[in-house]
Amino acid sequence: MRKQYTPEFTTQVVLEVLKEEKMMNEIASAHGIHVNQIRQWRNAFLS
Repeated sequence: MRKQYTPEFTTQVVLEVLKEEKMMNEIASAHGIHVNQIRQWRNAFLS
């Protein structure tokens, strides 16, 4: 079964990435998410 993330959570994670205070893999580890998932969210957010 796939995990479902709230829009608020995905937005929070993407904003962390865009701040560039931490590397993407550090953010992924902190939230227990694969880096590729964060990359997809970021690309969707920016498009």
